Amino acid sequence: MANVFTYGSLMCADIMATVSGVSALSESALLRNYRRYAVLDEDYPALIAEAGAETHGLLYRNISDEGLRRLDVFEGDYYQRCELVVALLDGCQVSAQTYVFRADYRHLIADWPWSFEHFLNVGKSNFENAYLGFQQLPSQG
Repeated sequence: MANVFTYGSLMCADIMATVSGVSALSESALLRNYRRYAVLDEDYPALIAEAGAETHGLLYRNISDEGLRRLDVFEGDYYQRCELVVALLDGCQVSAQTYVFRADYRHLIADWPWSFEHFLNVGKSNFENAYLGFQQLPSQG
């Protein structure tokens, strides 16, 4: 079981449940020294290390190994799952898995921030049509 920090489309509980196969409760969290940017011609964001930056997102607790496997498949080659420390509203710090954009694909990142509000208003339906129909790989045991 693992904690997972989300900062983009997976902040939507319905998308997280569809992708991970788990309906988990979430809570607000803050990741320091990382910034969320738009990805060119996409509705999802990239997360990259940037000193002094802060990214607000959601922490989902107790995601199963199968849920993580499904998230890994969903996130694909552009992202690397890393264990980072996030801060909760009460000031506690918690280790969490999160998906950081790989340096090899940095040329795909826009120079403007990604907006969750814009995603909810404009991009979510496009995103769901494009990405939620993907086939999960069979479980490896």
